[in-house]
Amino acid sequence: MSNFYLTLLTFIPLAGALLVALLPDKRALIRAGGLGFAFATLAATVALALQYDRAAGGLQFIEQRDWIPALHIQYFLGADGLSLLLLLLTCIVTPFALLALGERSTKFNVTLILLLQTTLLGTFTALNFIHWFLYYELSLVPAFFLIRMGGSAKATAAATQMFIYTLLGGFAMLLGFLAIHQATGTFNLIDLAKLAHENKLGHALSAAFHWKWISLLVFGGIFLGLAVKVPVVPFHTWLPDAYTEAPAPVSMLLTGLLSKMGVYGLLRLLLPLFPGLMFHLQKPLLAFALVTIIFGAFAALGQRDLKRIVAYSSINHLGYCLLGIFAIAAAGHASVTLGDRAAAMNGVLLQIFNHGLTAAAIFCFIGFIETRSGGLRGLNDFGGLRTLAPVLTGLMGISLFSSLGLPGLNGFVGEFLIFKGSFALTPGAAALAAIGLFITALFLLTMIQRVFTGPLNPRWASFPDLSLAERATVAPAIALMFAVGICPQLLITLFNQTVLNLLP
Repeated sequence: MSNFYLTLLTFIPLAGALLVALLPDKRALIRAGGLGFAFATLAATVALALQYDRAAGGLQFIEQRDWIPALHIQYFLGADGLSLLLLLLTCIVTPFALLALGERSTKFNVTLILLLQTTLLGTFTALNFIHWFLYYELSLVPAFFLIRMGGSAKATAAATQMFIYTLLGGFAMLLGFLAIHQATGTFNLIDLAKLAHENKLGHALSAAFHWKWISLLVFGGIFLGLAVKVPVVPFHTWLPDAYTEAPAPVSMLLTGLLSKMGVYGLLRLLLPLFPGLMFHLQKPLLAFALVTIIFGAFAALGQRDLKRIVAYSSINHLGYCLLGIFAIAAAGHASVTLGDRAAAMNGVLLQIFNHGLTAAAIFCFIGFIETRSGGLRGLNDFGGLRTLAPVLTGLMGISLFSSLGLPGLNGFVGEFLIFKGSFALTPGAAALAAIGLFITALFLLTMIQRVFTGPLNPRWASFPDLSLAERATVAPAIALMFAVGICPQLLITLFNQTVLNLLP
């Protein structure tokens, strides 16, 4: 059965989507069906993580069969610590978003979320590029319709912009891999990584195309495809509108999961295949990371819409992942830096998980505020809510402090390890990136002050606190923030061996 475990895992939510689409149009039944399959997928993923041999590390649960042999396309699945981390994140955030969906739990919306989960699970387990790329691009379809769930013209424009940006980026990446296939005759990501490790991939590209700059062009196409998804500034312009115009549960999925596909691609595709080029391009790559961190922080500081603040904050926080990855690439292969490179990589992986969980929770709380205020979410629309809604204030405050990086919460650990490794590897870049930490504290504390403290706005004299159902929705996320913050080894042991394999 283990030979088909990843296939079964991937298709549980697909089966759920098909079943939900056939159910009678009764909201309670549709909601129960969607949640049932989402929790079944979570249980299967936890079982997979428990079966994973952490001491051995590396790829396990491998399924490899010819699919289209003439084109060297295989059905090739496998999972290591990185894959399992993202599978867990996907299967935690998806039921979280379904619970937050509330009155929007229509047949169409629940089906789309389960289809999106299928594409995410496929992306994080596929090891043949074409197989991986199909899932990567198919995720755009449910995401497009989910962003349009808001129904406004702005939501449609935001969804269209997201779709076009990501589709064009994917096209650039596809062209790059077609060139690689032309030179090597394979789409197998593991075989390509071995060729790159032996310094044969670049030579194969040069020999096939008789042009010494071909490797740089291929690298640029793949980087562009992933940079749009992360997103890396200046390829980020689709993100603020998409996160703002989408309903809060959809924003949870966008920030918690879809952006992680780009970071995953950097670790699974770009870093293994082009370690030498990334070393030589370390200055422009680190510049991209710094601009993403600092621009994201200052842009968030300048916003007055709560969702746009968190949208730009997400760009800022994912910039720390870029800093860690590009600092590792800049260190090259020197054995003396192994400990620092491993620390930075552990930090990147923790940051992927922690940001996905925390940002999703913050969007969920903003959704609760929107519901109570009739759609208002301006920074200056509220004030003094802590006197009427102490539970909402306390739980959202925990999430915001986690995003700020308060010790004892999950957000601290990943950022600490990224900076610990990056300061040793690229001290100048890490020092400049620390500016982002200060600005992050400024805009998050401003949010707490303007919304929850100060005199009560009389308009909200009857503002209700969280219901029992809403408290139950966010409680698991809050518990995880404390659990990972206090005992990060819960996750680190899952991918600690994998980290050594990810290092160039």
